[in-house]
Amino acid sequence: MGKKDKSSLLKDFFVEQLQDIYWAEKALVKELPKMQGATTTEELAEAITEHVTETQEHISRLEEAFEMMGETARAKKCEAMEGLIKEAHSIINETQKGSATRDAAIIMAAQKVEHYEIATYGSLVQLAKTIGLNDVAELLGQTLAEEKNCDQVLTQIAEGNINEEGAREEEGEQQMEEGNEGEED
Repeated sequence: MGKKDKSSLLKDFFVEQLQDIYWAEKALVKELPKMQGATTTEELAEAITEHVTETQEHISRLEEAFEMMGETARAKKCEAMEGLIKEAHSIINETQKGSATRDAAIIMAAQKVEHYEIATYGSLVQLAKTIGLNDVAELLGQTLAEEKNCDQVLTQIAEGNINEEGAREEEGEQQMEEGNEGEED
């Protein structure tokens, strides 16, 4: 671990970025269930549910990282994540309920979030190593690996069938099917 009493501009920046991603992860714990509730396929719903559990672990790891550095775990509003969450809401509202197209859109929104997190955690791991916080770097590296895995899972789900189903959907088709709900069950 690095020296607690020595502060640098880079370490201060590092702490601010930890606070930023801490806010982002806490916001995601609240937002992911809303995305999950808008999905059509069970496979996507399960993947999002699993990621909620992982995100809770990411929050715990961040709290542990703050503690390892002798810092108080404090969230600083993440403007980027706020924007990504707003975009996810728009995507859900602008796509047809019950459609594969909506699931494809949810996957896209979720992957935008994942890519932001991958970029952030990747940078944080490198900064932690640079300032001598190797234990913190290792801890954040675990989260980075999980974010990359989530991105891959979302890609597999999209490529597995959702994108193809969405490509076959026609406007108005879903509205007819919604009127016939329960007849196929």
